[in-house]
Amino acid sequence: MDLATNSVAYVFPGQGSQRVGMGRALASAFPEARAVFEEADDTLGFSLSRLCFEGPEDELQLTANTQPAIVAMSVAVLRCYLARDPGPEPPAFVAGHSLGEYSALVAAGALELADALRLVRARGQAMQQAVPVGEGAMAAILGLSLEDTAAVAAEAASDIGGVCQLANLNAPGQIVIAGAAGAVGRAVELADERGARRAIPLPVSAPFHCALMAPARVAMEPLIRDVPMADPEVPVVCNVDAAEVKTAAAARDALVRQIDGAVRWSESVALMSSRGVGRLVEIGPGKVLSGLARRIERGLKVQAVAEPEDLAA
Repeated sequence: MDLATNSVAYVFPGQGSQRVGMGRALASAFPEARAVFEEADDTLGFSLSRLCFEGPEDELQLTANTQPAIVAMSVAVLRCYLARDPGPEPPAFVAGHSLGEYSALVAAGALELADALRLVRARGQAMQQAVPVGEGAMAAILGLSLEDTAAVAAEAASDIGGVCQLANLNAPGQIVIAGAAGAVGRAVELADERGARRAIPLPVSAPFHCALMAPARVAMEPLIRDVPMADPEVPVVCNVDAAEVKTAAAARDALVRQIDGAVRWSESVALMSSRGVGRLVEIGPGKVLSGLARRIERGLKVQAVAEPEDLAA
């Protein structure tokens, strides 16, 4: 595909970007957002909108609630963004970080919102049930190369026994590892010894995107295989391969493998940049992906859209 050097990509955040109050101002100001939250409530059979707007925070932070909440918020923002007059520039690509890949597939016309919400609700439940609380862990390793971080993870797995793997390749010098709690703890010690700027255990409820998620992959595969899906209208850059997905079959396969595979976000952004994308619009709660984009490709222009004032700007 031949693209102009300043074409745009829409990117969608993953778990960790949620906060109590998200979507409340948007739903008050825009009928498009209200319609998304109403559909989410009807689809899931409980008031996801109230959980987003009012909390309580401990319920919103439960993985099975967080995942549909972020997808609903992201699609609400997207619908409001697309409804502007004049409309925004259509994207050359869409992509989403981990959970955000479901939002990206909705944006690409491959997946209906209701189906995406049902899938991510089940995905959150399956991921939480895959590993008993306290037995898995994740940690952010800052300031080490990809090769050095991989070596630290492998050595920790060997020292302690159990899984310790690269989980999120977020940006140069910013990598998340996941696995058994003891092995991840050992990797944090080793990273400090090897000169990491910081090695930080993360407050997560399960070790996502590593081999310990295999039970979640088994549980989700038939649901993903059976959900109605169309070929994307816009190329989707998938996490697990950092490559373009253009068919429903490829999209399904990527979603299945993504559950226990690493999120290759840095490579995904670099790929879009190499294909002519000069601007990223982060659609959904938070500004995590905007910050990462500046570290991955310094020349990229980035814009985060989540609130009514962002749409006005």
